[in-house]
Amino acid sequence: KSVSQSLGRKLTDSEVFGFSQVNSEHCRHKIFNGVFIIDGIEKESTLFQMIKKTSRINPNKIISAYKDNCSFVQGPVVEQFAPRTQDKSDFFEVKDIETVLSLKAETHNFPTTVEPFNGAATGTGGEIRDRMAGGKGSIPVAGTAVYMTSYPRLEDNRPWEKEIPARKWLYQTPEEILIKASNGASDFGNKFGQPIICGSVLTFEHIENQRKLGFDKVIMLAGGIGFGKKCDSLKAEPVKGDKVILLGGDNYRIGMGGGAVSSVATGEYENAIELNAVQRANPEMQKRVFNAIRALAESDVNPVVSIHDHGAGGHLNCLSELVESTGGKIDTSKLPVGDPTLSQKEIIGNESQERMGLVLHEKDVELLNRIAERERSPMYVIGEATGDMQFTFENSKTGEKSIDWQLSYMFGKPPRTVLEDKTLDVAYKGIEYSSERLEDYIKQVLQLESVACKDWLTNKVDRSVTGRIAKQQGAGPLHLPLNNVGVITLDYQGKAGIATSIGHAPVAALIDAARGSVLSIAEALTNIVFAPLADGIRSVSLSANWMWPAKNPGENSRIYEAVNAASEFACAIGVNIPTG
Repeated sequence: KSVSQSLGRKLTDSEVFGFSQVNSEHCRHKIFNGVFIIDGIEKESTLFQMIKKTSRINPNKIISAYKDNCSFVQGPVVEQFAPRTQDKSDFFEVKDIETVLSLKAETHNFPTTVEPFNGAATGTGGEIRDRMAGGKGSIPVAGTAVYMTSYPRLEDNRPWEKEIPARKWLYQTPEEILIKASNGASDFGNKFGQPIICGSVLTFEHIENQRKLGFDKVIMLAGGIGFGKKCDSLKAEPVKGDKVILLGGDNYRIGMGGGAVSSVATGEYENAIELNAVQRANPEMQKRVFNAIRALAESDVNPVVSIHDHGAGGHLNCLSELVESTGGKIDTSKLPVGDPTLSQKEIIGNESQERMGLVLHEKDVELLNRIAERERSPMYVIGEATGDMQFTFENSKTGEKSIDWQLSYMFGKPPRTVLEDKTLDVAYKGIEYSSERLEDYIKQVLQLESVACKDWLTNKVDRSVTGRIAKQQGAGPLHLPLNNVGVITLDYQGKAGIATSIGHAPVAALIDAARGSVLSIAEALTNIVFAPLADGIRSVSLSANWMWPAKNPGENSRIYEAVNAASEFACAIGVNIPTG
C-alpha cells in the first residue's frame, strides 16, 4: 500500500507477483536471517551468522562465499584443452590455467513431491545452472543426488512398514517417487552430459507419543562440483549502457509461483496452483546454453560482466539480480514467447527452465552472437543497464509497462522475521529387542533401502561421461555401488582433482538435533577420507542444507540447536561451510 501511494498509482499484477517471488523464503532465506527468541530469550546470532562464522574462523582457501550462485575455493594450476578461438573452427591448444573449485547443493522437495520426474530433473538442471553462473561463468563436471521418502511398502512381509498405516499420499506414493525422481535426475544428467557420481537414499517413518513422523513431503537434493578460472571467479558491476542478454528457450505457462509455493507446506494450496508451480525439464536446451557459456569461460578474455540463472521467479528474479546495482530496462517484446496466450505477468514470472541471463558490454555482444549461432543456442538482446536504479519491463511495441519502479521497492528492507518458540522435552523410548531374534533383525535391516544394494539407482545413470571421472559409485568387476566418495580430475593428464561425499543423520537428529548435525558432518568426513586431501582436513568445505519443518512447535528451537552445533563443530575441526 505504501509503495502504491509513493508511486501515485495502483500496482500492476506483475509488480505484486514479482515482489512475492523475489521476497519469498526460497529466494531471501528469511528464516536463516531471522531473529530467534527461544524460551523467552533472544539469541545473539542468526542462523546465517553462525554458518558464516565457520568461514571467518577457518577461511582456508575460500575465494567466494555467500554472495554468488555457488561457492569457490582455491584450486590448482591445471591444463585447459580447448579451441584457440571459440566463435569459429580452430585448432585445439593446451594452456595452464589457475582454477577455482565450485561446490553447490540445493533441494527440490516441493516439485519432486508433486511431480517426481520433472521435479527431480529440474532440481538437477537448476543446480547445474547455479555452477554455470558462478563468477563470470564456470564449468560443471559431476553431480550428486539424495532421495528421502516415507516407506515404499513394496511387499507385504516388511513388518517395520506397518507401524503406521498407508495413507492418502499428497500426489504420488513413495514407491512412485523413488522410481520417477531418480529417473528424472538420471535422465537430465544423461542428456546434458553430467554424470551423477555420488548419492544416498533413505526411507523412514516412525510414531512416538501419537506423533507420526515421515518424509511425506519428500527430500530431493541435487548437488555438484566443478571448476572455473580464478580470474573469472568474481562478478563485475554493470555500467550504464551494458546489454542484458537472454540465452535459452521460450516462455510458457510453466512454474508460475514456484518460489513462493515451495516455501510453504505442500498441500496448503489447491492442486491446480501446486501443479502449475512445477517446472518442466529440457536438458537438450540447457546443453546448448552451456556450450555457449563454456566458450566464453574458456576464452583468453572472458567478456561476461555478470551472469545469473533463471530459476525461482523466472525473469523477475534473474534480471533484477543482474541489474541490482544499476537499474535496468527490459523490453518484453524481445522476450521469446512460445504460448501467445500468456499474460505479461506470466511472460516475466514463469519458471520455464534452461535459461541464463548475462550482462555484456555492447562491443562484446556480436562475439556471443556468433558463438550462440554455432552452438544453436537461442540468444536475445532484451535490455540494458540504465544507471538510474529504476527497474522497468516495457513492451516497446505497445508501450505497456508491466513493472516500473525503483529497485528499492522490490528488494527493500522488510522487517526481520521473528521466530519465537519453546524447547519441548520429547522423550523417545529405548530400543526393545531380543538377542534370540538377531538373524531376523539382520534380514530386516538388509532390506532397508538405505542399506540394500542401490544398483537400481546407479545402473541407469551415466557415471563416466566427460572423461574426467576417477571414481564413482561402482566398485570391482561387477560395479557394485559400494564407493562412498566420488572423485573427478580437473584435466586429462594431471592428478589434481576434486573429491565429493555426502553425510546426513535425520533419524538421530529427531532424538538430538545438535548431535544429528555433528553426525552428518562426521559421516561426510569419514566418506571422503579415502581421497588423499592436499591439505588434510583444511582442504574440506561443506555445503549444509537444512530440510526442517520450521514454525512447528519446538522445531525453531531444534533447528537453532542444530545449526549452532554444526557451526561449532566445523569451527573446531578446521572446516568451513561456504554454501548450502
